[in-house]
Amino acid sequence: MSQSADETKRVLSPYQFELPSTQGKLVEIFRKSGTTLTVVCFLGTECPLAKLYGPRLQQLSEKYASQNIDFIGVNSNLHDSMEECRSYAKSHGVTFPMLKDVGNKVADAYEVTRTPEVVVVDSNFEIRYRGRIDDQYQPGMSRAKPVRQDLKEALEELIAGKPVSRALTEPVGCLIGRVPPTKTTTSLTYAKEISRILQRHCVECHQTGEIGPFALTDYDEVVGWGEMLVEVVDQKRMPPWHANPSHGDFANARWMSEEDKEALRNWVAGGMPFGKKEDLPPPLKPQTVWQLARQPDLVLNMSPKPFQVPPEGVVEYQYFVVDPEFKEDKWVTGAQVIPGNRSVVHHAIVFIRPPDGSNFQGIGWLSGYVPGQKPLTMQPGYARLIPAGSKLVFQMHYTPTGSPQTDTTQIGLLFDDEQKITHEVFTLVGINQDFEIPPNDPDFKVHGNIEKLPSRGELLAMTPHMHLRGKSFQTSITSQGKKEILLDVPHYDFNWQHFYELQKPISLAKIDSLNFTATFDNSSKNPVNPAPHEYVSWGDQTWEEMAVVFYAVAQPRKTVSTTAKADNTESNQSKTKNDAEADQIVAQFFDRFDKNKDGKIYREELPISMNSFGFNSLNRDGNEYLSKDEIYNLAIKQLKRRQK
Repeated sequence: MSQSADETKRVLSPYQFELPSTQGKLVEIFRKSGTTLTVVCFLGTECPLAKLYGPRLQQLSEKYASQNIDFIGVNSNLHDSMEECRSYAKSHGVTFPMLKDVGNKVADAYEVTRTPEVVVVDSNFEIRYRGRIDDQYQPGMSRAKPVRQDLKEALEELIAGKPVSRALTEPVGCLIGRVPPTKTTTSLTYAKEISRILQRHCVECHQTGEIGPFALTDYDEVVGWGEMLVEVVDQKRMPPWHANPSHGDFANARWMSEEDKEALRNWVAGGMPFGKKEDLPPPLKPQTVWQLARQPDLVLNMSPKPFQVPPEGVVEYQYFVVDPEFKEDKWVTGAQVIPGNRSVVHHAIVFIRPPDGSNFQGIGWLSGYVPGQKPLTMQPGYARLIPAGSKLVFQMHYTPTGSPQTDTTQIGLLFDDEQKITHEVFTLVGINQDFEIPPNDPDFKVHGNIEKLPSRGELLAMTPHMHLRGKSFQTSITSQGKKEILLDVPHYDFNWQHFYELQKPISLAKIDSLNFTATFDNSSKNPVNPAPHEYVSWGDQTWEEMAVVFYAVAQPRKTVSTTAKADNTESNQSKTKNDAEADQIVAQFFDRFDKNKDGKIYREELPISMNSFGFNSLNRDGNEYLSKDEIYNLAIKQLKRRQK
């Protein structure tokens, strides 16, 4: 029997296909008469980048509809159901057809590997472009905006009748979850070995309701992500931990052993067999909302109304001031920050803003949230002080996910009686704001140290902080001329704001200084560098830079003597001297920054170096400007601290 011309064409063209859509219809490539180009978009329902690019592809489909260019979405993931495809299209505003490629046959024919990945096919079934949509994202990294919009450039060139200048680009995203080979070549099984490895290293975040974009608690889901799991483990992107194992011993370290890594590789390569159901481990107990010693004594929202997170773009740091209306001092033995929407909260820090004149140490760090990290463990008798009348400042960093979102982050607090508190916990900051990174410098170093340390104190934890040009970070101690590295982060990653909790506190009694070195890469080789050609100085936003390390410290509380008071002559003399020095500091500060000489310093009058750790820490009353009283009180406080 002879074949028709159409049937012959179908046989000869591996790029021609017909697949079921989420609307229940069979959809064929070039189904519309007059279509000149078809953009085949390979997407996944849980891939973070596929979520971000869904709306962009929809916008492009609308832009080029008048040019007879058609867009078709194809889902080839083994672990994505038709219902999940339908939900993805609805939540991300995708109206072009979404098709299900059962058995990944179309993905194989088009030789695509990732989601999102696009292929532009002309009416003769020739591939004219293959690869990414644009260059905004790389593995574990992102630019504020794309430099080159590859798909758009290709379409414009094809419309103009020109050859595509860059017809092949490297796609970035999640590996397509293909059907595993039927032949099994390993004795390792999901039920016996792999499920336990995932419970040890992954399930903490990758379960329903947690920050992980997909769950790893079910075999059918894990099989679809098998190759992707091996890739992120081999690239050391997961589990997220960036400390050099040669230095420091950390209580919250996330190390996957080489034995576990090899088992995961062999299982995926060997066909990913399930094994026997009776070999499955008991499921992990669901994590409670609050991972504190008990339910919080007080829960505070960052704001009465949720914050509206846009679907895309860069969201500047958001600040929310909360007045807990404390009439007396509060001693906090536990604090936990919980995002209202974990998918968009990159990280959060809550600071204490004490009232003027309060006896308060450190910079006011209270607690923070980083995906997958538990709150800092407090020993019995250890607590942070929140002075009466203090306010709490939420610093929020949001990351859009491709669809509009809302968030109301909370903090939960545990209190204890002052009589039970033996050690006060506070945060010292190592900071250097006086730097300027030259253009195209791949290895610019900024140094800093703290020499004024509590002699009876002990170091509990460290949190380095840099921005997009951050390359590496190292902090050390100096004692009797000898240097010892406490923490070495050879590959700093802005996406993970880790705190590193020491296994055993380090006594500061014989420590001369805490030191740090922050190294920045301001070259074009840094893929997330927003502007290699510019000078970079201190600033609050991600395209600026910071060189900061927070040190969590504890020291025994001071006891009050019951003996007769000593002569106050010396202290009175010190007070008089402090008053004079403080007045001089205020005069110099206002002479330098009060540009309109109105006795008030507004944020815009300050240099870029005076950011959240400057203006916000000085601005005690939460209004729009700094007063002379605020600067005076801070100066007095610093002068007294030097004399201790």
